[in-house]
Amino acid sequence: MDIVKVDALGLACPLPVVKTIKALEALTGPATVETHVDNETAVQNVTRLARGKGFPVRSQKLAEHHFVIAMDACKAAEKAEQTEEAPAACVPDRRGNTVAAIGTDAMGHGSEELGRQLMKGFLYALSQLEELPKTILFYNGGARLTTEGSLSLEDLKSMEAQGVQILTCGTCLNYYGLTEKLAVGGVTNMYSIVETLAKADKVIKP
Repeated sequence: MDIVKVDALGLACPLPVVKTIKALEALTGPATVETHVDNETAVQNVTRLARGKGFPVRSQKLAEHHFVIAMDACKAAEKAEQTEEAPAACVPDRRGNTVAAIGTDAMGHGSEELGRQLMKGFLYALSQLEELPKTILFYNGGARLTTEGSLSLEDLKSMEAQGVQILTCGTCLNYYGLTEKLAVGGVTNMYSIVETLAKADKVIKP
């Protein structure tokens, strides 16, 4: 197979994943896509991307700050000529219709400081799942998690780069004066929130 090299050295999350996705979309036939990164977090994110698409993947450390992730990519599923009979290994990511609904920036009751640490851990753990949620909804105090200064922005941007839809209640952003500080995802309304929850196969709520 042809080898396509993606230079993501020195790039912060989620750019290594974004550049790899663009390289995959540009394929016209089977190829080995090699993404070069400088940190282990990027290795993990690109590896999850490959596994989510069903591609064989391997990684190697070439130097102290130089890693390469190689995935054997079948013809990009987005190409018009892709058919229903394509090999099973070439299917796109395996996300089901799971929705995470987050209405606060602190998880549980008791210490607010501990609650915020737990929520950060929850979102990180969510980003590490073999099957990512299709959509994550943020409303009320949860709107703070998608805005400037949030400690979870890196995890949320990583999931967004892998196809997860990140949506925050517009009324909530306005109420907290955060409308201009949204840093990841898009804005939604209560009707869409209800509709998304109603159509979900499974809802996760911390």
